[in-house]
Amino acid sequence: WSLPNAERYALQYADGRQTYITESNRRDIKNGSILRLTTSPDQEAERLYIGIQSKNVDVKTDSLKKLADLSQDITFAQEFISRNGLKQIYSIVEEGNDAGEMLAYTLKAFTELMEHDFVSWENLSTVFIKKIVSYVNMNAVDASIQQLSLSILENMVPTSRLLFELVKKEVTLDRLLTHLQVTNAQLQLKAMALLIALLLSATDIERRDMMDYLREKNIRQFIHKNIIHSSEPLGDEMAHYLYVLQSVSLNLCEHRMKTSMDPYSQEQRDLLQSLRQTAFESESEVPAGTFSTERRRSLCAKEFRKLGFMNNSNPAEDLRRAPPGLLALDNMVYFSRNTPNAYSRFILENSSREDKHECPFARSSIQLTLILCEILHIGEPCSETAQAFYPMFFGQDHFFEELFCICIQLVNKTWKEMRATQEDFDKVMQVVREQITRTLSLKPTSLELFKTRVNTMNYSEILKLRQMERLHQEETLAVPVLELREKLKPELLELIRQQRLLHLCEGTLFRKISSRRRQDKLWYCRLSPNHKVLHYGDVEEGVQSPPIESLPEKIPVADMKMLLVGKECPHTKEKSSGKQNKDVLELAFSIVHDVEEYCLNFIAPTRYEFCLWTDGLNVLLGKEMTSERTQTDLDVLLSMELKLRLLDLENISIPDEPPPIPKPPSSLNFCYDFSHAEQ
Repeated sequence: WSLPNAERYALQYADGRQTYITESNRRDIKNGSILRLTTSPDQEAERLYIGIQSKNVDVKTDSLKKLADLSQDITFAQEFISRNGLKQIYSIVEEGNDAGEMLAYTLKAFTELMEHDFVSWENLSTVFIKKIVSYVNMNAVDASIQQLSLSILENMVPTSRLLFELVKKEVTLDRLLTHLQVTNAQLQLKAMALLIALLLSATDIERRDMMDYLREKNIRQFIHKNIIHSSEPLGDEMAHYLYVLQSVSLNLCEHRMKTSMDPYSQEQRDLLQSLRQTAFESESEVPAGTFSTERRRSLCAKEFRKLGFMNNSNPAEDLRRAPPGLLALDNMVYFSRNTPNAYSRFILENSSREDKHECPFARSSIQLTLILCEILHIGEPCSETAQAFYPMFFGQDHFFEELFCICIQLVNKTWKEMRATQEDFDKVMQVVREQITRTLSLKPTSLELFKTRVNTMNYSEILKLRQMERLHQEETLAVPVLELREKLKPELLELIRQQRLLHLCEGTLFRKISSRRRQDKLWYCRLSPNHKVLHYGDVEEGVQSPPIESLPEKIPVADMKMLLVGKECPHTKEKSSGKQNKDVLELAFSIVHDVEEYCLNFIAPTRYEFCLWTDGLNVLLGKEMTSERTQTDLDVLLSMELKLRLLDLENISIPDEPPPIPKPPSSLNFCYDFSHAEQ
């Protein structure tokens, strides 16, 4: 436009994020984008830099508001920061003379400018940080300012150890818990974000101490009641923070999981002995002097064998494998102490079974603990995007141990349902893993509900589900089966062709649609049994299947030139484009025949009839069948034929490659020579 001083102007998107157009992003402009002419980023940055220093409150507020909006743009942010604009923002916050709306705009602008990573968070002064902390710790502060302050601290914490320690010291966990208990969902979200940032930046010991303190303060019950079951739906961001909190909490088990049992540790040996004493209390009450040491050792070994330890003379050996390490021992002890009746029932029930059919408690517990660690991703780092938390985790103290107590009883139940022996151990544990993962995928809201659902998913139910899934896996069949599928296709397509021609021989009743749209005239068309002539003619209402002799008109199949469908048909070309007409278009087809290019026009009564007739006519013309019905019928027939042919191969894995054909023998002299016999 030949504007004077063109460098003072720039183009900017008029809608959404009002980004400036620069050489680097001009290629991203889409057709239809509305742009506006505005002052250039450097001019705007200069104006706002002066404006935020103004003594006039209105000018200063407007400048800060505009600054908060424009700071999202990287070009503007660069210009503003290069003028040392952040220093002015620091001074506004540090002086602390402004409050309310003006302070909110200042903090918003600061957050947006820091997002671009031009300036390190470590450059912030202690005075500035403490001022931000004070907004979080004070009660009589506007909620929007508290939200922005929490967001600034959350971004600050992961950048350096010093900032983490400063924020952790100044913003207490009690203060964050207070913010979590407000009704303002945004403030709650920002408080949760800062809490998660602190937990992720802490060392293992600090994290354990923080989680212990939060447990004392009943954060779990509060989250379960006020966040998960609040009237407001849970947003993606909050779901992610709950996932991280669950992951951090479960990962506290990692140390025990990775620690093998020390056979020389008195504490661990006492825990192991407590399992035996709880199960066989009455038998163990015999005075020490009654048996010799050898006899006592033999009795202990027998009891440990009944408990299901593989190495009954030295059961500590079973717990040397890590993972699950000492976590398996902790779970067994928790089960024996918190549900002693269920524990005794498990042990005694299996002691009275035949040797082969007893379910080994200790071996099952060790394997089950490992399975639960894998399912719950214990010892794995948190995903940065996952939102898959379990609502029931926040509804239960000692979640992992309580889940184990339910699942170990499930192992015993499934063992009995499968009539398993020791050789079936791995198979049983595989079914149990499936029962747990399938039930967890239903997202039960409490452990009670989990218990109910996992117990209804018995072995026969798992078999049914597996069978259904196997039936649905036809898209991922082995290569030989796919080759078989291709070989069967021509044979089955021929079957479909025969069916289409048979349908044409039976004939169909069509309606004539005149230009006045009166559907009162009927006509019938059918193919002769030798597939050489099409017979047709008008019929009266109520006639179902007129004999072929009563149809006066005929077209020899040899005279048919082509098939037209939809808009190509002459009887649909002149019609107007109404809704009824669109329906007719989908059902219209015509046969072009004779030298004069004469057409016989059809309107099929249904889409099904349309598919069958167009397929049949294409077969007569020697062309491919193109209707959607052909593909559906072919899929059904292929599926049935494959299942019939593969019946004998059930539960046999089919290799992708055929077995190699052996090389011919080096000498064929072993063949019988008939010429000598004849002589």
